[in-house]
Amino acid sequence: MPAAARAPHFVRSFERGLAVIRVFGADHPELTLSEVARACDLTRAATRRFLLTLVDLGYVHTDGRVFRLTPRVLELGYAYLSGSTLPELAQPHLEQLAVRVGESSSLCVLDGDDIVYVARVPTRRIMTASITVGTRFPAHVTSVGRVILAHLPDEEVDARLARAELRPLTARTIVSVELLTAELGRVRRQGYAIVDQELEEGLRSVAAPVRDRDGEVVAAVNIPVHASRNSVASVRRDLLPHLLATVARIEADLRDLRLTGPARAASRDSGTHR
Repeated sequence: MPAAARAPHFVRSFERGLAVIRVFGADHPELTLSEVARACDLTRAATRRFLLTLVDLGYVHTDGRVFRLTPRVLELGYAYLSGSTLPELAQPHLEQLAVRVGESSSLCVLDGDDIVYVARVPTRRIMTASITVGTRFPAHVTSVGRVILAHLPDEEVDARLARAELRPLTARTIVSVELLTAELGRVRRQGYAIVDQELEEGLRSVAAPVRDRDGEVVAAVNIPVHASRNSVASVRRDLLPHLLATVARIEADLRDLRLTGPARAASRDSGTHR
C-alpha cells in the first residue's frame, strides 16, 4: 500500500513484521538474516529485531545462522479456517468430485489481488510448485481467480487489472489489460473459466464460481489437469459438467447456512486494504 494511501491507524512496523513471515516459503524454507533483509527491503538491524522477536514468540527457529518458520505459524491460518464455514462445508463435495473425475479439486477465495487455496483434495501432482491450503497465486492468471474477478463490479476489475503485474509466466499468458477484460467478460457470460497453460506449461484448469444464498460470488472451485492428457474440448465435455454439479451442491448447502465472516469478507473486501 502506498504511503500516501495509508490511514492514520496504519502501523508500519506490524506490516514489516508480517512481511518477514511471508518471505519464507516452499522455495525458501530457510533464510539468513541478510537474505530476509534483502527480500523485505529492510536494514539488517531492523530485520534482526523482527526475527528475534518472532523467535521469542515461537513462530521462527534459528540455529544462529539461518532462520525458518515453526509449525506455530499454522495458528495464524487456523484462526481463519476455524471461523469460516465454507471450507469445511465444501470439503466433502471436493472429495466426491476428485473421486468422480480422478483429478485434484480445490476451493479458493480472493485475498487482495491473489487467490488463496482454502480447501483442497489432491490426487496427482501436476504443477512444479507444491499446492497446499494457504498457497497463493495472482488472481488474473488462474481459472479460479478469473471466475471471481469476472463477477466484481467493472470499476473494481479495472482498478485491479491496472495495478496487476501482467508478466508472461508462459508463452500463453495474457498480458494485455484489454484482452484480460474481454476474457473476464466471456467468463461472466458463460459461467466458468478455462485457463490453458497460462500459469504453467502443461497445465490446464477449469473453474466455476460459488455463490452464497444472496447470489454473491464468495469462492471458486477448480479442477487442474495435464494438457498432454486433456484437450480443452475434453475438459469442457468431460470435467465441466461434474464441476458445475459439485458447485450446485455446495451452493445448495449454503442456502441452508448463511455464509458470514472471514470467507465472505475475504472474497469481497480484502482487496481494498492492500
